[in-house]
Amino acid sequence: MISPLHDIFNLFYPEQCSICKNQLVKGEKTICVSCILDLPVTNFCNLKNNSVETSFYGRILVKEATSLFYYQKEGKVQKLIQQLKYKGNQQIGTVLGDWLGENMLESERFKEIDCIVKVPLHPNKLKKRGYNQLTKFEHSLSKKLQIPVVENVLVKVSASQTQTKKSRFDRTINVDEKFELLDTRILENKHILLIDDIITTGATLEACSIALLHSKNLKISIATMAYTL
Repeated sequence: MISPLHDIFNLFYPEQCSICKNQLVKGEKTICVSCILDLPVTNFCNLKNNSVETSFYGRILVKEATSLFYYQKEGKVQKLIQQLKYKGNQQIGTVLGDWLGENMLESERFKEIDCIVKVPLHPNKLKKRGYNQLTKFEHSLSKKLQIPVVENVLVKVSASQTQTKKSRFDRTINVDEKFELLDTRILENKHILLIDDIITTGATLEACSIALLHSKNLKISIATMAYTL
């Protein structure tokens, strides 16, 4: 329930859409209806052998995989994720987690997942940014899917250069992405959902999976906010 104080605050400081910056009307949250209708949804949750899954063929065994949106340079999804990652608008993570979580609940493909693990930031980057852009996304998915989050078991042990200005080929051969599993027993015999914001080549998720697979009898499924065309 929206309080009268919230209404008064919005009267003087109206909330804006995170994409188009137009003023949100009552009932809209973080993203306006017009922008929501224009976002390129993938519908991968119900599609076996979708583009995310096939991108890992011959690399790692992925049980199921999905992404909420298609990602294109200069598109609305890019604006949205930039607001989340670099402008501190973490509410976006909550909204996208709720959205993807609902889609996953409606699908029959994600019924057996035991827990969620997010791609970690290197401690230096986490200190500089102040937050992991996946935290709110992770918690929303956890709440929707009614499965726990496993924190601080996967860590990044090398600081890679930013991927933003690299070509797709350069990102593919990036060897600076190294992760370590601190406790192999916690995830034994589990089916985990590994999450990230954007998948381009899948190199980061592959590196995470290699570390995670030190746990015995581990199954991995993947979910991301966006998939790069």
